[in-house]
Amino acid sequence: MRKDEIHPCCLTIAGSDSGGNAGVQADLRAFHAYGLHGCTVFAALTAQNPRSVSAVHQVPPQFVAAQLDAVLGTYDIRALKTGMLSDPQSIEVIADRLSRNPSIYKVVDPVMVATSGVRLVSEDAVRSIKRAILPIATLVTPNLPEAEILCGREVSDPNAERGKTAADAADLARRIHDLYGCAVLVKGGHGSESTAVDVLFDGSEMREFSLPWITDPISTHGTGCSLSAALAAELALGRALPDAVAGAKAFVHDAVENSYLVGPGCGVLDFARRKVDG
Repeated sequence: MRKDEIHPCCLTIAGSDSGGNAGVQADLRAFHAYGLHGCTVFAALTAQNPRSVSAVHQVPPQFVAAQLDAVLGTYDIRALKTGMLSDPQSIEVIADRLSRNPSIYKVVDPVMVATSGVRLVSEDAVRSIKRAILPIATLVTPNLPEAEILCGREVSDPNAERGKTAADAADLARRIHDLYGCAVLVKGGHGSESTAVDVLFDGSEMREFSLPWITDPISTHGTGCSLSAALAAELALGRALPDAVAGAKAFVHDAVENSYLVGPGCGVLDFARRKVDG
């Protein structure tokens, strides 16, 4: 690379994970694996490990705005991702700044429901995400319970989601696109298929992406964060959306397959073993 050549960057707008498995820390690890410089905007600080989140500190909206103003327009940010956004005021600030940058690819991971079915953000935050963030998104990446919430359905029994199929995911993807106008990747990790089937709808074509389940992985913590970060990286490198989904899904699959222990009963995804050729 020439000294005067500008290298593309990715931005993560998310919460921190003090254990480094998820959130901003996982996003930066993914960006680095793709050979991209990562910029950060912290929306929340958490005290957590793979077993629990013991404390959360919301970053004040004015400081969220200051972080965005510091990086947008200074770094060559080609794509960004958002993670868990739980403060309606901060969501409004983020939407305002992102709407001023239409050329940046925007991947929205609408972190709303834990694997257990527990709701992670308030109804006010969900309404703000629907109203302000999704209409300016390039791609939204809900799991099945989150997809139902985005369609206006309540998810009361997480076990019921295990009976969902790729056809159900396709119906939800189409509904979300009709509501918000963005491309939709409904993740199949909560479904009933023997393989992990994700469904992409870009407004004109429905595509399925499947990989076999990994039996007894050491860690799966941070897979959603890592997938959306990898998608942003793929888009920043100029890949078409279907190719970006295929590449990001393979990236995370390999990271889970090669996950390793970093403490007693505590694992982390391995991005180091699969360096991505940008």
